[in-house]
Amino acid sequence: MKKRLSSPIRICMNILITLVAAAIYFYIALPPINMQSGEFWTFLLLILVFFCVLTLLSQRNVQEKAASGSLFSFLWKNLRIPVILMGICLVICLIGSILSAVIFNTKAYSSLITLEESDFAEDVAEISYDQIPMLDEVSANTLAARKLGELSDLVSQFEVDATSAQINYQNAPVRVTYLNYGDFFKWINNRSEGIPAYIVTDMVTQEVSVVRLEEGMKYTPSEPFNRNIDRYLRFKYPFTMFSDVNFEIDEEGTPYWVASVMKKTIGLFGGADITGAVLVNAVTGECTYCAIDEIPSWVDRVFTADLIIEQYDYHGKYKNGFWNSIFGQKGCTVTTDGYNYIAQNDDVWVYTGVTSMGGDESNTGFILVNQRTKEAKYYSVAGAEEYSAMSSAEGSVQQYSYTATFPLLLNIEGQPTYFMALKDESNLVKMYAMVNVQQYQIVSNGSSLAECEQNYYELLRENKIISDDTQSPITEQETETVTGNITELRSAVIEGTTYYYIKLDILPETWFRLSAAESEEIVLYNIGDSVTLTFEKEEASIQPAKIDGSSES
Repeated sequence: MKKRLSSPIRICMNILITLVAAAIYFYIALPPINMQSGEFWTFLLLILVFFCVLTLLSQRNVQEKAASGSLFSFLWKNLRIPVILMGICLVICLIGSILSAVIFNTKAYSSLITLEESDFAEDVAEISYDQIPMLDEVSANTLAARKLGELSDLVSQFEVDATSAQINYQNAPVRVTYLNYGDFFKWINNRSEGIPAYIVTDMVTQEVSVVRLEEGMKYTPSEPFNRNIDRYLRFKYPFTMFSDVNFEIDEEGTPYWVASVMKKTIGLFGGADITGAVLVNAVTGECTYCAIDEIPSWVDRVFTADLIIEQYDYHGKYKNGFWNSIFGQKGCTVTTDGYNYIAQNDDVWVYTGVTSMGGDESNTGFILVNQRTKEAKYYSVAGAEEYSAMSSAEGSVQQYSYTATFPLLLNIEGQPTYFMALKDESNLVKMYAMVNVQQYQIVSNGSSLAECEQNYYELLRENKIISDDTQSPITEQETETVTGNITELRSAVIEGTTYYYIKLDILPETWFRLSAAESEEIVLYNIGDSVTLTFEKEEASIQPAKIDGSSES
């Protein structure tokens, strides 16, 4: 007959197995050991439930006790300690949730973010055109993936991560993208050297660069074991809650992981906010904790856009009290569905519109929030909601079936103006559009920023919004003049306007596009004729141009 284990030995074995299971779960799920974390309480409850189930499975006479009616006393005798502990955990979670509820902390929730009402013209006018991001995340990632495909030594072993972070690098808006190991076996082949490069996409010029490192990145998300960046941070800081881990580079191009340190400021579970960040050198693994006021200026993303929007929505809903947010909703506002980024003052700011809780299709204003410091500015600018403007921009080029990116808000001659890129089915930017916020039937587009802006100024002049002698900043820049013989000549009608495309013998690789409405005399030219053109040279294969007044057929 098989000898049964004594009760103390059986309990010790169950505890040991539970501890092993807890270690495995912790290694995989990485919950912070912090009472403010819901993941921590879930971890505790799961481990206690596991121990209870293991205890029952190790008992041979459970069915006999159930049949005899003494099951409750049997369970209480064997499981009372873990059951009491589970009860304590549930009570703490319940009390913590009640103490964190919005209804009891309305003022605290509405004060999570401090807004400064600011002047639109003074602040936004400072944003220059060379700081406007032309690409969204999807387009930037598409370009990055294509760039990697050109490099045979990298594409066979690594793949571009599906996400990228917009930062301000050397005072220019860029998106940085890290690489992942292609699979487990490619990790085995390359783990000793690490990941040898990352990708930088210029958001203005759309130029993509692969930056190769002297020493590869050892700490990345695609590491399966201890060098996995999330696991590395958890073992270094077991009691710390992290909001997000972003990939950034400093001004010298050194890759870092920026882990935002989170704290709940209301009750036990409410009022998430950022208190600092841990900077991890992706190559060496060196870690440095910085409080909010100590974070170096090259760091751009500490407060995530989602957290900023959540905090503003609390402010907008509850600034006039909890019950007002349900009944009446006087003065209640929320952010619109979407956001974008803009580079300003060597930082990255989150932009999103603000609308009433009634759900109409107009904005009451918008906010700009610094992602490093959480400096927040509110601008009272009434006008069209972003998705209405996107529809207007798409409608202006509906024959191409382009889709608009979520817009940025620019100040053009004191006029709040939505700016957006128009993308094709391959997520590549083909055109740009500008929509007047207050009169969103005023829509301009162009294949370049210069053309789009010049067309927008023309519409503003036609609608008597600006004076006839007001010229765009791009138009006022120094122009180039070129004289040559026409070697090719083509035409197309776009939006009711005839455009002529010509090549000159002295610049055989460049197409010049002229509008018949602006340069009517172009219709008189033929191949072989000499012509003088003026244009602002751009990084584009097709240059918008005009016929110089002194040229003759």
